[in-house]
Amino acid sequence: MYDMDDVVILGIESSCDDTSAAVIRNGELLSNVVASQGVHEEYGGVVPELASRAHQQNIVPVVDTALKRAGVERSQLSAVAFTRGPGLMGSLLVGTSFAKGFARSLDLPMIEVNHLQGHILAHFIKQPGEEIEVPQFPFLCLLVSGGNSQIVRVDSFSKMEIIGQTIDDAAGEAMDKCSKVMGFGYPGGPIIDKYARQGNPKAFTFSKPNIPGYDYSFSGLKTSFLYNLRDWVKDDPDFIEQHKEDLCASLERTIVEILMKKLKQAAKDTGIKQVAVAGGVSANTGLRNAFLDYSKRFGWKVFIPRFSYTTDNAAMIAVAGHYKYLAGDFCGIDVPIYSNSRL
Repeated sequence: MYDMDDVVILGIESSCDDTSAAVIRNGELLSNVVASQGVHEEYGGVVPELASRAHQQNIVPVVDTALKRAGVERSQLSAVAFTRGPGLMGSLLVGTSFAKGFARSLDLPMIEVNHLQGHILAHFIKQPGEEIEVPQFPFLCLLVSGGNSQIVRVDSFSKMEIIGQTIDDAAGEAMDKCSKVMGFGYPGGPIIDKYARQGNPKAFTFSKPNIPGYDYSFSGLKTSFLYNLRDWVKDDPDFIEQHKEDLCASLERTIVEILMKKLKQAAKDTGIKQVAVAGGVSANTGLRNAFLDYSKRFGWKVFIPRFSYTTDNAAMIAVAGHYKYLAGDFCGIDVPIYSNSRL
């Protein structure tokens, strides 16, 4: 029988290009250490082989630092939670292999966590002594990142259903690729966000998809942006530099409108008024403002995560592990990783 009075979870996240470890005690976050990889910037995207090598270099010092900052000894841990997937296979292998070896050496139970569920449960992360308002079940969550764009119905900590998702590119991926076409750096999201604050969101019009149900598509928008830009630059080689603020503002507005239209329909059809946003793109100012606007217009109770919890981090894995621990939901050491998006 496991001790439920003092639950201390070590969370490990390595699904893409951030190596992270966090410690949560009885639902309160004691430490959250993230080592990012700047090596990918010159390539304009994440290089899987370089990512897995960097994880191998970072994993031991990151976990060690997380335990020290938390003031927790290895002997005090209740379980090890780790990201099983989805993600890059090479990156996941580093985190899961370390978690399995670490847990086996200390005879600790293991808890596998779905990376996407972790993003959603980031809304339940709290600091010691902090009182936070959390979503009430059931709630809808718009999960948007470089690899995913989904609408998820969340009925409990363990029961989640994807009711809509992209059929091609993700919203964050569209931002990154459009940013690259304009000659900006990687990742493109923060750059577009910065320029968009200074531009006219109605300066340019780009293609919007007409997809049934709650599903998304961003490949048409990306193509429309590329072709329009090609024509404009042909007529004026300095077009991008002279109009970068308006281009970014118009692109951001189009992406946000596509996302919010389907989310609004899902909320209307389900009757759910508790609506959250999660994932890397949830850091975007335009999307955050749209959530606040829809809260006033449609009576939604909205939940927007702290900026530090929008990107990949182990705090969200640890908090998901905390609730799985309480439910007695453990896994064996032979559990395989997976790369595909599923809940």
